[in-house]
Amino acid sequence: MSDKTLHLANLHAFYGKSHVLHGVSLEVKPGEIVSLLGRNGSGRSTTVKTIMGLVEGQGSVQWSGAEILGHRAFDIAHRGIGYVPENRDIFPKLTVHQNLQLGQKRGAKAPRWSFDDMYAMFPRLKERQHTEAGVLSGGEQQMLTLCRTLMGDPDLIMIDEPTEGLAPKIVELVAEYLKELRRRGISVLLVEQKLTIALEISERCYVMGHGRIVFEGTPAELRANAYIRKEWLEV
Repeated sequence: MSDKTLHLANLHAFYGKSHVLHGVSLEVKPGEIVSLLGRNGSGRSTTVKTIMGLVEGQGSVQWSGAEILGHRAFDIAHRGIGYVPENRDIFPKLTVHQNLQLGQKRGAKAPRWSFDDMYAMFPRLKERQHTEAGVLSGGEQQMLTLCRTLMGDPDLIMIDEPTEGLAPKIVELVAEYLKELRRRGISVLLVEQKLTIALEISERCYVMGHGRIVFEGTPAELRANAYIRKEWLEV
């Protein structure tokens, strides 16, 4: 298996006695954007939380050839996996700049990303760098969460519903941000409901339904498969 590949095999997850994931297998290769699609409740968020060590799982989650299932979230983060949760989880009483500082990776190796990179990508954050994060708009908070995760210098970033509730102009910004990650060699596992953005930027897509993978293929193959879209994606 190549380095910096994420490989899930027969992954099961539970909330108490409730069996949520039923044998999920998927792969994200280095520098690849992969979308995990499906309706609410299909198991997409649980999949990324289980990868991140936030939900107990059974099966296999391998990263760079090493088994990480059962490891704690901070250890998984130190290994180079970043996670942007759907609820954003900013620190509301800290400024934008302080939030970014908290995400910054410490160590001998020079990080790939600087504060200047973040502010160049999202000029609005530069304008508001001394503002408390709690008063930012939803779109600005989403930008901040994305940037704070990047400051940890991950090789793979898992992003849960980054465009949820955002204005179309901000959605375009997020799409550009994801393309920039790919240009810099960072892999992305994108949990997304908006088919348009997912199909535009992904190399491959997985569709989930009832805690299982029901489709795997390219965006073109998904566009051509009316049955899968109707059965598992369209509301």
